[in-house]
Amino acid sequence: MLGGVFAFTAYLLWGFLPLYFLALAPTGPFEVVAWRIILSLVFCAFLLTVTRTWPKLVAILRNRRLVWWTVLAGALIYINWQTYLIGALTGHVVETSLGYFINPIVTVLLGVLILRERLRVTQWVAIGIATAAVLVIVIGYGAFPWIALTLAFSFGFYGLVKKQIGPSVDAVSGLTLESLWLVPVAVIQLVVIAVTSGLTMGQGSTVHTILLLLAGVVTAVPLLLFAAGARRTPLTLMGMLQFVAPILQFIIGVWLLGEPMSLERWIGFALVWIALVVLTVDSIVAGRRARAAQRVDDGVSDVAELT
Repeated sequence: MLGGVFAFTAYLLWGFLPLYFLALAPTGPFEVVAWRIILSLVFCAFLLTVTRTWPKLVAILRNRRLVWWTVLAGALIYINWQTYLIGALTGHVVETSLGYFINPIVTVLLGVLILRERLRVTQWVAIGIATAAVLVIVIGYGAFPWIALTLAFSFGFYGLVKKQIGPSVDAVSGLTLESLWLVPVAVIQLVVIAVTSGLTMGQGSTVHTILLLLAGVVTAVPLLLFAAGARRTPLTLMGMLQFVAPILQFIIGVWLLGEPMSLERWIGFALVWIALVVLTVDSIVAGRRARAAQRVDDGVSDVAELT
C-alpha cells in the first residue's frame, strides 16, 4: 500500500512539471537544465551527508564497470532532460506527454532488439498500433514528432542501463554520479548563456530565484519517491501508475495551455492509447498466469517433499 502511494506521488509530481518549468520564464531550457544538473548534485550531496552514505558512493567509484554505466546513464538522462525542457518551454507539452505515453512500448521494443527477448503476439500488436499512430501523426499532422520519440527512446535506453546497473547503485548515489559527470556540460552551457543572452539566476523577482534554486529538489524528490515505490509495488501496478504523468501533461497541454489538437493528432493519440490498453491487459494476464504456474510448481514441490 505504502509503495503504491510513493509511486503515485512521484508520477503526480512528474505530471505537474510543465507548470513548474513554465513558471521559470524567462529562463530558457538550456539554462534550466544547467541549473538542474548543478543543484541536483548539491541536493544529493546534502542527502548523502545527512544519511551518512558517502561510503556507498566511494565503493561505487572503485568499480570501473559501474562508473562507466553511470556515465552512460548521465548522458541519456541529459538528452531526456534537455529535450523535455525544450518541448515544455516552446509550446510542445502535448508532444512531451506523447513521448511518455509511448515509452512503455519503446521499452518492450528495445527488449526485443537489444536483450533478444521473445514477445507475445499481443505485444507485437501493441507495437504495430503504436507505429501506425506515429505514422498518422507524421502524415496527417505534417510534422515529425522528434520530441516525443527522443523522450521515449532516451528514457527507454536509460531504463536498460539502470537494469544493467541493478541494485548495486542506490537512487541517491546514482543521481549524484549522473549529475557529477554532467557538471562540465552544465558549466559550458552557463558560460555560453552568460556571454550571449545573459543568465537569469538572481536577475528576476525573489520568487523566480527561489523557484530556480529549487530545481535540484524538484528533480531529486520524485526520483527518490519512485525508487522507494518501485521496491514495494508489484510491476502490474507500477505499469498502470506510470500513465498518471503523461495524462496530467496531456491535460495541461490541451486544456490549460491551449495547444492545438487537430483531428489527425487525436487519431494518433487514440491509437497510442489503444496500444497501451492492449499492452497493459497483456501484462496483467501474463502476470496472473505466471503466479498461477508458480502456485502449481509450489504445490508439486510440497507433494514431492511429503512423499
